[in-house]
Amino acid sequence: MSVSATPLALAPGEPAGIGPDLTLALAAAGLDTPLVALADPDMLAVRARLLGLAVRLRPVPPHAPPRVPAPAGELHVHPVPLARAVTPGRPDPANARSLLTALDTAVDGCLDGRYAALVTGPISKAVINDAGIPFTGHTEYLAARCGGQHPVMLLTGGGLRVALATTHLPLHAVSEALDAVTLERVIRVLDGELARRFGILRPRILVLGLNPHAGEGGHLGDEEIRVITPVLERLRGEGLRLEGPVPADTAFNPTRLDACDAVLAMYHDQGLPVLKHASFGQAVNVTLGLPIIRTSVDHGTAFDLAGTGRADAGSLREALACAAQMAANAG
Repeated sequence: MSVSATPLALAPGEPAGIGPDLTLALAAAGLDTPLVALADPDMLAVRARLLGLAVRLRPVPPHAPPRVPAPAGELHVHPVPLARAVTPGRPDPANARSLLTALDTAVDGCLDGRYAALVTGPISKAVINDAGIPFTGHTEYLAARCGGQHPVMLLTGGGLRVALATTHLPLHAVSEALDAVTLERVIRVLDGELARRFGILRPRILVLGLNPHAGEGGHLGDEEIRVITPVLERLRGEGLRLEGPVPADTAFNPTRLDACDAVLAMYHDQGLPVLKHASFGQAVNVTLGLPIIRTSVDHGTAFDLAGTGRADAGSLREALACAAQMAANAG
C-alpha cells in the first residue's frame, strides 16, 4: 500500500480485553499504513495511561478519513462511545452493542470506499450473547451484514494457508452441514479469492477428507464417497486444480504442502491446530467471499493480560499488513 492511500478500519474488539492494548502499542511504535480505529476515545486514553504509552488520539471526521499514516505516537480515532467505563479483564455486556456499532460503521465505510479493508481485534461471543444479542462470531455476523454472502474462513501464517469448509459448529453437526452445494460454494470462493485477493493464478488446493484415513474406502464413513469426491471431480472437470480428498493426518507434510497454495479442512479443529502450532501469535484470520476485505487476529481476548502490557501485538501487526497487501492486490 502506498503512503497516501485509502485507510484501513480497525475495530479493536472487546474493550476489556487486549484489543485496545495492541492497538495502542502499534500506534505508539508507528504504522506505515493509514488507519482509523473505531473505538471509544475515553477508553483508549485511560488504557494508554495504564499501559504507560504516550499516544495522542486524533478524532477524524466520519466522511474525511486520513489518507496518510499517523506519526508514531498518534492514533486516528472514529469515536464509538461505550455505555459504561471499562475495567481491563472484566467484560461488561452493557458494552456489547457498541462493539457491533463499530463493526457496522466500519463495514459501511468499506462498502462506500472510505476504508480499504476492515481489521478486527478479538471479541468474546459469550459477552455479546449475555447481552441478549444472538451472535455466533465475526465471520457470520459480517457475512449477514454484507448481504448474506457465503463466507469462507482462511487462516494464514507460518507459510501455510488453511481454509475451512465449515466454521463454528459442534463436531456432531459437521457431517450434516457438509453437503455438496456447500462444499462446492466454499471451493469456488476459495479458488476465486486466492486469485483475486492474493494474486495466485490458478491456485492449487489440497482438500482433506472428513473421516480418519479419508473414510478408508467407506469403512470409516462415507462422506468422501457421497459428497467430497464427486464435488472435486466435477470442479476438476472445469479446470480447478484440486487434490484430494486426502487423509488429514498425512496432509501436512512438506512434500504435499510444497505442492499446494492452500489446504481446505472440513472443520475448525481439523486444520487450525496445525497452522497455529506453526504460527501462533503471528497468524491472520481472513474472511473470504465478502464484498469487503476483512482480516483479524488469531487469538482471543486474553482478559488476564488486558492492561498489563504483556500482550503480544504480532498477530494484529500481521493482520494489518495482510489487509494492506490484499487491498493493493485488489486495487
